[in-house]
Amino acid sequence: MSEVDGQRSSSRPEIRAGVPAWRSLWERLLRAVHAVREILYGMTIYEWVRGLQRERGEVERLFILVTFGDLIGLPLLPPYYTMRLLPYIVPAVHRWKRSLLRERDWTDLADFIEGVD
Repeated sequence: MSEVDGQRSSSRPEIRAGVPAWRSLWERLLRAVHAVREILYGMTIYEWVRGLQRERGEVERLFILVTFGDLIGLPLLPPYYTMRLLPYIVPAVHRWKRSLLRERDWTDLADFIEGVD
């Protein structure tokens, strides 16, 4: 070991206080494996997952429209059934109202039309 500027340098990897060198190497390996998994996920099924999330959102908005359409002046179900479903829908009503008011372009719907690339 040689001293440079009052500090010791060695050929061994730096050991953090109380943490063995193999543990830091293991952590680096786990981070690398996680990064590879994320890259493979993005390359293979990310688009499928995003498409399914969009479809789920559309179905959820349609369900809330059918059950609570009277909030926007479109009564479809009798109030009795609507009130029975109210406790399950309350968390999503604010998000649903915002999605109805969000401005959309016709090109946003191109994903739902067959044959449009």
